Amino acid sequence: MPEDRLRTPGVDDLLDALLALRARDEAYALLLDLCTIREIHDMAQRLHVARLLAAGEHYARIQNVTGASATTISRVSKCLNYGADGYRTVLERLWPEDAVARRDSETAEGGTSRTEPSKTPRARKAGA
Repeated sequence: MPEDRLRTPGVDDLLDALLALRARDEAYALLLDLCTIREIHDMAQRLHVARLLAAGEHYARIQNVTGASATTISRVSKCLNYGADGYRTVLERLWPEDAVARRDSETAEGGTSRTEPSKTPRARKAGA
């Protein structure tokens, strides 16, 4: 495996910081301190795009729903299909019912589901 130049001790410290957070408000506070408002918005938009792509939605509908550009949708799609599985891990852990519904629909229809993902993530631990 080629050397991962991005994975520096500083990046590992950032990952450890993210893993140390215990509540949504703590995560929000860190994002506000680390990122610009635009960066937070862009990351949230990409996650929404990933959910819609994973649900089988078409690019045009995703653009209308999220306001994301075709380029952004394409990049997220590339990550879903050929990336490090970060999106898939989060989608399956936060919204497992979406993955189950998608698998059931694909099995029954022999194709891809066109349903809207559920609105809320699965229940979180108290204080989260």
